[in-house]
Amino acid sequence: MPAKKQIEKSGIAWAMSFFKWKLKHFTDSQRFVFLCVVVGVLCGFIAVGFHLAIHYVFGKMWEIFADASPLIWLTLPLMPAVGGLFVGIALYKFPSASGSGIPQTKAAFHNNFGLIRFRDGILRFIISTISLGTGTSLGREGPTVHLCAAVASKVGQVFGLAKNKIQAMIPVGVGAGIASAFNTPISAITFVFEELLDDFNSKALGGILLAVVIAATIARAILGENPAFQLETYTFHSYSWVFISPIVGLSAGVAGIYFVRILLAWRERVKESNIPVIFRPALGGLAVGIIGVSVFLLTDRQHNGIFGIGYEDLSSVLAGNIVLKAAILLLIGKFVACLLAYSFGGSGGLFAPVLFIGGMLGGCIGLLLKLFWDLDASVVGAVSLLGMGAFFAAVIRCPITSILIIFEMTLNYEIILPLMIGNMLAYYISNKYRPISVYNELLLQDKINLRNMPSFQGAQDWRNLPISAIMTHDVITISAEKTIAETLIEVKDHKHHAYPVRKNDRTLCGIITDHDMKETTWNKRGITIEEFLKTKRALVTLTPDVSIREAARVLVQEDVMQVPVVRRKDQDRLVGIITLHDVARAQNSVADSMGA
Repeated sequence: MPAKKQIEKSGIAWAMSFFKWKLKHFTDSQRFVFLCVVVGVLCGFIAVGFHLAIHYVFGKMWEIFADASPLIWLTLPLMPAVGGLFVGIALYKFPSASGSGIPQTKAAFHNNFGLIRFRDGILRFIISTISLGTGTSLGREGPTVHLCAAVASKVGQVFGLAKNKIQAMIPVGVGAGIASAFNTPISAITFVFEELLDDFNSKALGGILLAVVIAATIARAILGENPAFQLETYTFHSYSWVFISPIVGLSAGVAGIYFVRILLAWRERVKESNIPVIFRPALGGLAVGIIGVSVFLLTDRQHNGIFGIGYEDLSSVLAGNIVLKAAILLLIGKFVACLLAYSFGGSGGLFAPVLFIGGMLGGCIGLLLKLFWDLDASVVGAVSLLGMGAFFAAVIRCPITSILIIFEMTLNYEIILPLMIGNMLAYYISNKYRPISVYNELLLQDKINLRNMPSFQGAQDWRNLPISAIMTHDVITISAEKTIAETLIEVKDHKHHAYPVRKNDRTLCGIITDHDMKETTWNKRGITIEEFLKTKRALVTLTPDVSIREAARVLVQEDVMQVPVVRRKDQDRLVGIITLHDVARAQNSVADSMGA
């Protein structure tokens, strides 16, 4: 190693040793406050760097594939496709950087004491910059959260904190990430408590507040004091908006339900397809490129918001400077492009697309109203704001954050009352038909259960959760063609109460208990599992969307300890198993959270 690098390395090591030595003289509270300051500073600069990197790459890519190309209809679709190919190659080796990053952060916080490798943060920075910079129709806010959470976790690990203290650092990083990404410090705090935490803790709140203020200050110092969107100040008469905000809330609630439903269905289909993982983001990028260039050309090269984050077009609709045809094209295009980009494994978040889609949905409603009444452009912008907040509430499922984030991004207080009406209606509709939020649904689809998910629902409502929230996803199965004697040898180290049985074509044909196999007489152990099951009762199954309450009733009524969980549209396809022990554990989790 060269002498210069040895000196630099020894200097960093000495500085770290000095800080650790000084921290030993602090109380736990003082140490936590100091580390929150460190996290706030680091996250502020890193989030701003991430923001600038994406915009720089996107600008350069647009010059190459659009401005300098005479055949834009041919070259522009290749921009996100080429970026997707690089992303696919990277994700094949480092899959932790796929998606938005918020589900991964939640899983690490709840299931792994907040331990996130700093390498994952670095990879997230690089891969998401390529993905978003080349025009993938996703957002930067989710990756910023994951990146800042990795920084916070690393700070805790470097300074030798205990696991529970490292876990406490994750909300600090998440808050700092949201504050610096959106320039919205208040809603950053509410998002942490609504999405990540289940109770307000004064120590956690103080640390989060400190980091949020520092990160937001750094972001504003570098990127400017102005909010994300500039709107003219106008006066609302609440009585007239009482009739408009429910229309927007109802539309956003229904659209939010279908957005999440299609997202999960397409994502599951892509995961089960034979398309190599390395090519999936490229195919998604190509689809985004085709949609994007189509909308761009159909709007006379005025609107390229399908590519990347698209805040310029969102600003146009908020100012009322857009025609109905363009708003409809951007709404449909972004809706489909975002779903395709995320389903095919692109690296980017849902925050920005959700705000964009909501804004265009509200803009379309406002422009339709303008056809019948002589409305000012500012009214169209106001209805767009309602759409942004309502769709955010319906999809992300953080109602308080959905109100505050719109206010902070526009600094327009006049819209608050109708915004609250529309947001609460959209939230209620979405929560009624999909009780699990989108990030938790994505985790469940990846077979990850959050340990405290039932406790979020309260002492009564948790029973209305689908059994996918508590069931076991990774199940050990046995072959129907093997004999009982062979199977007993195969499962002797597993010690499970029962095992689903599948044929060679992977279809489910029954379930057999460990007790039944062991109690089988020696002269019958030579028969196959399939032959043995013919002497047993008919198989009872459930589907993942059945409520915990209904599953418990079936288990008791059928007098069984476990039931295989199968797909609703394919009853022979096993996806997990639900047991009475799973229900009991969920009930105990709720009891513990209630202090019982």
